[in-house]
Amino acid sequence: LPSQRMALKHAVRGLAWVAGGAVVISTSSHPAIGEVKCRFGTEMYKKFMWPILSLQDPESSHELSVWLAKNGLTPIDRVAENPALKVNVFGREFRNPLGLAAGCDKHGEAVHGFMNMGFGFIEVGSVTPQPQPGNDKPRMFRLTEDQGVINRYGFNSHGAEEVFERLKAVRESGKDLRGNLAINLGKNKTAEAIPDYVYGVKKFGELADFLVVNISSPNTPGLRQLQSRKELEGLISAVMKVRNESCPKVPLLVKIAPDLSDSELKEICQVATKMKVDGMVVTNTTVSRPETLKGAAKEETGGLSGLPLKDMSTEVISKVYKLTGGKLPLIGVGGVGTGQDVYDKIRAGASLVEMYSRLAYEGPWSPPKIKLELSRLLKADGFENIADAIGVDAKK
Repeated sequence: LPSQRMALKHAVRGLAWVAGGAVVISTSSHPAIGEVKCRFGTEMYKKFMWPILSLQDPESSHELSVWLAKNGLTPIDRVAENPALKVNVFGREFRNPLGLAAGCDKHGEAVHGFMNMGFGFIEVGSVTPQPQPGNDKPRMFRLTEDQGVINRYGFNSHGAEEVFERLKAVRESGKDLRGNLAINLGKNKTAEAIPDYVYGVKKFGELADFLVVNISSPNTPGLRQLQSRKELEGLISAVMKVRNESCPKVPLLVKIAPDLSDSELKEICQVATKMKVDGMVVTNTTVSRPETLKGAAKEETGGLSGLPLKDMSTEVISKVYKLTGGKLPLIGVGGVGTGQDVYDKIRAGASLVEMYSRLAYEGPWSPPKIKLELSRLLKADGFENIADAIGVDAKK
């Protein structure tokens, strides 16, 4: 109804002003004040902001979140990083191990805004060589009761050229990025895989702190077939060759699915180790549907993420860590919303951890809250640095 749309419009404007006000008053860098801000901010978000955002369809809410970050209307984490969270992975120093997963800032529109929320790194994308609209709408669905999301975006992308220019401007802006920038590479829907990924590596090598080859989205026809041994060997051989020629110092990672059998997972790990990829992102969304799901949209086609994916992804992280002998750095993804979630994935074998879907439920103050919780968990278990906890559960 028109009246409802008008009410929503004013509510969204109000949200922007609230978020903007939060940025203005959040100027203290004292740890105690920082804790109060992140905990109070999280509660305020859940009680007042989330009810407003949830009036919109999920994709519109996502676009609003990106717009807020792009325009500096998201919270800024001003508290100094805990040295215990600093970690060196594939030759890169990370101020903390928490990153923003691909799928949030798909087009590289709000890198500074998201990074300022407290993340140690941002993964932009997936980016395809040519612009493409992705799948038909609606293509994103909330499972609020489950703290989950189902999406079938299908690599909607502004295209490599536009994203390249945007990220080049970020690099040349002179502003401190505060963290590492990763770029997640995809393929166009009807294109051949190897030429598209090779193009992506050539295009973005000069801008990225590391690159991720995404072969595990369930929403692009035939993409997951690239995880089979023969296909994977051909792809990795091609992208590693061009990486070594054009940007040899840029780490190259492969992102895998959580729905692989043990034998498929073993083959992937053998190929990754043999061909010396620099790391793996574990995992993408799942096409499975746990019987415990309650959300009305649970039967929608697409990849399921959020809390229902948490334990599944952690289990795959542990398996990959063991299969690679702990020698291949892993980025753990899936269902992260608390410091305990991050800690569990690190203990399972992840060197870095990303969040995205539960950011919608936990709110923009959650990164500093997660880091605070993680710091206390490390201290309680007697670890001096986050690196000391990597894989401790998988080694048992």
